[in-house]
Amino acid sequence: MIEIRDLGLIAYERAYELQRRYVEKVVVNRGQNYLLICEHPLVLTLGRLADRKHIVCPENRIEGSGISIVPVDRGGDVTLHAPGQLIAYPILNLENFDKDLHQYLFRLEQVGIDFLRLFDIVGVRVSGKTGVWIDGRKIMSIGVGVRKWVSYHGIGLNINTDLALFQMIRPCGMDVVMTSLEHETGSGIYLDQAKEMFIRVFKEEFKV
Repeated sequence: MIEIRDLGLIAYERAYELQRRYVEKVVVNRGQNYLLICEHPLVLTLGRLADRKHIVCPENRIEGSGISIVPVDRGGDVTLHAPGQLIAYPILNLENFDKDLHQYLFRLEQVGIDFLRLFDIVGVRVSGKTGVWIDGRKIMSIGVGVRKWVSYHGIGLNINTDLALFQMIRPCGMDVVMTSLEHETGSGIYLDQAKEMFIRVFKEEFKV
C-alpha cells in the first residue's frame, strides 16, 4: 500500500520536516508507504559528501539574494531545486522492496527512464554516476537517505526548470550540462501533467 501526497510548492525545510514525520510513521507501521510529490522555491542543498567549492557563485551573493543553502542528511553533493522541477520523496519500507539500497537506486533511475519514454525520449544510466541522462546531459538527480530501512529524500526531475540557475553550482560536483523535459521536447510541459504521468510510472515500477 502507498499513500500519495501532493504538497504543491513548498519550502524545502518544511518538506524535510514532513518527510521526517512520515519516516516515523513507517518505522511504526511497516506496511505503510508514502510518496510525497512537490516542487520547491529556489534552494541549494548540500548532501553528506558535499564540497562547498562546488558552489561556484559567491555564497554571500547567493544568500544575499534570499536563496538558502541547506546542509542535509542525504547522499551526494550540491543540488539545486527550483520551481518547474518535479520533486519525489518516496518514504518506503525497503524491507518490502528487496532490502537492497543499490537496487532501490536502480529502480528510481528506471522510473525516470520509463517516464521519459512516454515522451519518446531515451534516458540512460551512466556507469558510476547516479541519475538519468540524455545524450550526456543530466535531467534527473537522485539523493537518498535511509533510517531503519525506511527511505527518504529522493528525486529531482527537471520539467520546465530555468536551466540558467544551475550556473551557480557544479551539479552533484560534476562538470555537467543540465537539461529539462521542456528543453528536450521543445514544447511547454505542465508540471501537473508531468506529476500524473510520473506517479503512474512510479506505481508500475514499484508494483504498489
